[in-house]
Amino acid sequence: MFQLSKIEIDKPFKCEFCGSKYTKERTLMTHVCEQKRRHLAKNEKHVQYGYITFNRFYQLMQKFQGNKTYDDFAKSQYYNAFVKFGSFVSNVNPLYPEKYIDFVVTSGVKLDHWAREDLYYKYVMDLIRKESVETALERSIATMMEWANERESSWNHYFNYASLNRIIYDLKDGKISPWLVLNCKSGKTALSKFNDEQLQMVYHVLDPEYWKRHFMKKKIDVELVKEVVKEGKL
Repeated sequence: MFQLSKIEIDKPFKCEFCGSKYTKERTLMTHVCEQKRRHLAKNEKHVQYGYITFNRFYQLMQKFQGNKTYDDFAKSQYYNAFVKFGSFVSNVNPLYPEKYIDFVVTSGVKLDHWAREDLYYKYVMDLIRKESVETALERSIATMMEWANERESSWNHYFNYASLNRIIYDLKDGKISPWLVLNCKSGKTALSKFNDEQLQMVYHVLDPEYWKRHFMKKKIDVELVKEVVKEGKL
């Protein structure tokens, strides 16, 4: 007849994640193995971004139908790398996170190199050059309104009173589009206050030669921007 050993009888409390056994339930409750830690962190924002990216990788690159379970994610050898990228996404707060995740997954860049600013700025460049003028204006004005709410000001005072650091940050991240800043008086006045170092920081976004050619090709869109600028008193 099968009999339990004394050790098994004395340790009835078992961790469902790693199988470790304990004599007291309280000890089990305070026990934290790597898998338990990963499951306890399941709802943290950066972990969720990592999990979403993990799924998009399998869907886009492995043609996996549906979603992998969180348990699949937690047991993956690449868990830490995906969570590291999730932390980057959470900290950067990119434009359209879902689009950014898909951009990175399909970029051909190695997973260990995903959490890099240069890759994000490449995404920003790709986005602002391909998006419609309507989308660019909508996002720019929303960004200016956010600043106005923080300062209890009017959104059309953004280029006049926002700090140069704030404007630089918003330009670098694509939150303020070249469509607007290069086609309104207050925007160009703000740019004239930048020193050489500050101009260099946003050059990849405001590339004068590119946007000059682009505006020449999109004259109807430029007219729309000018109407918005006039209406908004920018």
